[in-house]
Amino acid sequence: MVNFSKREILVAPVVAALGLPSVARAQVPTSPVRKEHDLAAGPFTSSVESLKTYRAPDWFRDAKFGIWAHWGVQSVPRQGDWYARFLYVPGHPHYDHHVKTYGHPSEVGYKDIIPLWKAEKFDPDALMAKYADAGAKYFVSMGVHHDNFDLWNSKHHRWNAATMGPKRDIVGAWKAAAKRRGLRFGVSEHLGASYCWWYPNHLYDQFWPKLGVDYDGANPRYADLYHDNRDEPFLNKPGTWYTTNPKFHRHWFDRISDLVDTYQPDLLYSDGGLPFGEIGRALVARLYNNSIARGGKLEAVYTCKDSGSGEFHQGAAVQDVERGVLKGINPLPWQTDTSNSDWFFNEHYGFKSTGDVISMLADIVSKNGNLLLNVVMYPDGSLPPQSEQLLAELAAWMKVNSQAIHGTRPWKIHGEGPTETAAGMFREDTAYTSRDIRFTTRGETLYALTLGEPSVATEIRALALGNPHERRRVRRVRLLGHPGTIRFHQADQALVIDLPERLPTRHASVFEIDFA
Repeated sequence: MVNFSKREILVAPVVAALGLPSVARAQVPTSPVRKEHDLAAGPFTSSVESLKTYRAPDWFRDAKFGIWAHWGVQSVPRQGDWYARFLYVPGHPHYDHHVKTYGHPSEVGYKDIIPLWKAEKFDPDALMAKYADAGAKYFVSMGVHHDNFDLWNSKHHRWNAATMGPKRDIVGAWKAAAKRRGLRFGVSEHLGASYCWWYPNHLYDQFWPKLGVDYDGANPRYADLYHDNRDEPFLNKPGTWYTTNPKFHRHWFDRISDLVDTYQPDLLYSDGGLPFGEIGRALVARLYNNSIARGGKLEAVYTCKDSGSGEFHQGAAVQDVERGVLKGINPLPWQTDTSNSDWFFNEHYGFKSTGDVISMLADIVSKNGNLLLNVVMYPDGSLPPQSEQLLAELAAWMKVNSQAIHGTRPWKIHGEGPTETAAGMFREDTAYTSRDIRFTTRGETLYALTLGEPSVATEIRALALGNPHERRRVRRVRLLGHPGTIRFHQADQALVIDLPERLPTRHASVFEIDFA
């Protein structure tokens, strides 16, 4: 029989998720740091002051472009992101798809999707060759998503890809392929939010014929996959991802430190702010100290978000902006993460064009940022035609224009043009034109990138005679990829550049400008 009086608290996550008043809960102290085990020997400690002495390494500042495989079990249904959560939410399309395709979540739940992920066409070396040709200088593997399934041979969690699903160390395979291609290697962790995010698997339908029948997340046999949070409110306070449960804090630390220690990534990404206070800071200190111990200098990068969930301390980590950009030139290196489609393959979702990706890349690099782009994959490990096309077209563009991207630094201003960039997270629908220009520099050379294919003479107002941004006269203009001379004249209103009859590359043109 269903104990409805106790079950009343189960509506709390739904109420909180809708922005309604949440269930009150006392704050639980963060798990103590075991300094002799957690930090590793080195200069960094778990204090904010210590971590704020961090400086991003030169490799990251030079790389500018990385590719991410946001890929795992949730690719299997081909319905897109957050499938593991929404298959337990009646009324959501994922729930409807799940019931129709696999069965009711009281009988067939997420645990039953795991064996269906075979990754039978996964060839990391072939994929990495395409990523490198497309201009990626670093590659990031999914480590663990909110679905609580580890993609490596986990020491602390039986639900992992080495023993289930593909029965393969996915993270290890990605790392080996990246290193063979000379790419820096990173991993992403989304585990911190999982304890709260996945609460719906403990619920049940509120209508016939399954009224009150537990979903499979309530079965104690699978508590280590679905968590033991049956009576935990979904949000401890509005706007935060993270639980106050100290037992989970320690579990998170053990699993992510295993990931970091085993694969020694150059980059670790957290999906949110830095989780869990001091214990999260201890993990970052461990990442930094181990990097110094291995190579004699700090080469590790930790990225997290200034999103109101968890901690964000300017300078202690690299700021990550999901599906959006910052406004203007940021004094510190930063990163955008986005996808060329939905995060996991979704047969109902559109794809970004190559022009969209190149425009976003140019805008980000001009502002001292990097672009980390998920190139969506089929569940079997192969690429959809749209991802194949994107990589091929990026390769052609980078072959001509990469010198305006990799190893560059911002100019005095990031750009000009009629289009205002929508700054902030989850704002990436800006429609640029060829009159929108972005600037990068390499030494004394200035690059001007058009955010579109110009069809008439290009005007750069920042290089007008007497403009305060640059008072030197332009000595030479070259269109990258074009073998001939480019005519130009510097007037009071703008530097006007005549275009050749045929542009050397599609999507965006790059002018290399030298001064007298």
